[in-house]
Amino acid sequence: MAHWRALIVLGTAQFLMVLDTSVMNVSISRLVEDFDTEVTAIQTVITLYALVMAAFMILGGKLGDIYGRRRLFLLGLAVYGAGSALTALAPTLWMLTLGWSIVEGLGAAMVLPAMAALVAESYRGPDRAVAYGVIGGLAGAGIAVGPLLGGWLTTYLTWRLVFAGEVVVVLIMLALRSWVTEARRTGPRPRLDGVGAALSAAGLALCVLGVLQSSTWGWVEPRNAPFTVFGFAPTLFVITAGVLILVRFHAWERGREAHGRDPLVHLALLGRPALRSGLTTLLNQNLVLLGLFFAIPLYLQVVQGFDAFQTGLRLLPVSAAMLLASAVASRVGRAAGPRRVVRLALTCLLVAVVWLLATIKPVIDDAQFAGAMALLGVGMGLLASQLGNVVQSGAGEEERSEVGGLQFTAQNLGSSLGTALVGSVLIGALAQAFTTYVADDPRLSERARKQTSIALESGVSFVATDQVRAAAKQAGLPPSQVERVTNAYASAQLAGLKAAILVTGGITLASFLVTGGLPAGRPDRRTPTSPGTAAGGPG
Repeated sequence: MAHWRALIVLGTAQFLMVLDTSVMNVSISRLVEDFDTEVTAIQTVITLYALVMAAFMILGGKLGDIYGRRRLFLLGLAVYGAGSALTALAPTLWMLTLGWSIVEGLGAAMVLPAMAALVAESYRGPDRAVAYGVIGGLAGAGIAVGPLLGGWLTTYLTWRLVFAGEVVVVLIMLALRSWVTEARRTGPRPRLDGVGAALSAAGLALCVLGVLQSSTWGWVEPRNAPFTVFGFAPTLFVITAGVLILVRFHAWERGREAHGRDPLVHLALLGRPALRSGLTTLLNQNLVLLGLFFAIPLYLQVVQGFDAFQTGLRLLPVSAAMLLASAVASRVGRAAGPRRVVRLALTCLLVAVVWLLATIKPVIDDAQFAGAMALLGVGMGLLASQLGNVVQSGAGEEERSEVGGLQFTAQNLGSSLGTALVGSVLIGALAQAFTTYVADDPRLSERARKQTSIALESGVSFVATDQVRAAAKQAGLPPSQVERVTNAYASAQLAGLKAAILVTGGITLASFLVTGGLPAGRPDRRTPTSPGTAAGGPG
């Protein structure tokens, strides 16, 4: 038993960091109410959490190589616990953002790469396969438990208890720190590439910021933008600036390698086809999963009026199917090869997206919705069973921490982009559809059209139809006009949701293009499935 003590601490860390995102996604409506804000503000908080992890994950892996993985793991836990405490007590949205999105995100960026390397170091041969299986199972359990636990606490008590509980768990893990050991490192320590870290973080942040704010700023025509560039919305300029900084990061890293200095990341790793395809597919997997996990709770809570616990119950088929498919497919992959399994997974996701589109109606069909959710979970589970093995098979022992950093960066960049992109499309399509429905309804008066136009110019948000009805009454519209405007908004809600879900289908379809680099046969037997790929989000 003593041999597996380290796995208890390391696995619990994985579970906690997957739990967070799934809890927040089912608590969106309550967070909007508690902080007197809008859905787009909570979208920003969720996106920022994943973005902070994506921006600093490679740096976290490098710091573990420099200062020791065990030391960074424990420091990251302390930071994460402090962020959880701040989140549990947050009186304002800004404090929530600081505690959850920034402090917890930085803690996770220190913990996760160190955890992946410590598992690889602590267990060898068949034991490592068992250890990675346990870690992956705990990540899947975080997805399964998160919506139910978060939904129940949010509905009947308060979501804050989740984060208060995390503080207690972190304190217990720190008390058991002697269970986690690390071999003494030999040879010179790598040197930190501070400029590379700053360039990568800034480039990623600007790219995601541009996508996130597109629903507010507009893509080309400016809406509620704080400034304009030559009369255009700043969105594309911000994204372009991020891309240019990433290009500069690439050149900087090449220069450091050419002069024999330690880079933040060895770019030659990305030249390996299997590793590159695995990372890209992993990014797309989390983009689709977190994008859907942002849009679907809005459909269930805002359109259907379900509470957080009822929402968690309806997301349960995803989690259960994902766990089951991941366990079964790990054996199938050994015979069929990762490429075939991943392509089967993407096919399942495409069918699930089409099925979901058919279920987005004013009155939900629970059986059809559960079927679509279960198929989505099957597709995600099939992906989770293969991608970690593919990524880690592309790394040697000395590269494992760096490749782990790339793996978690891809996952969390996908998560942040998924929430930002799907949220942007949803709001944009909602505004466009609302405008069209109002303009095309001959029964609406000119006054109603004018009032709607004024409201749209000040910004549109995804809110319950009761709020739209109340706003129309407050504007002095007659009852018949109030109901027509409300009905137009209700139809626009469904159009926006369908557009957002359709985008995830397009991303899934595009993912087929990168599967050619995946191994057709069984991956390297020496490298077992890596941790965390069963998670959507941090893990």
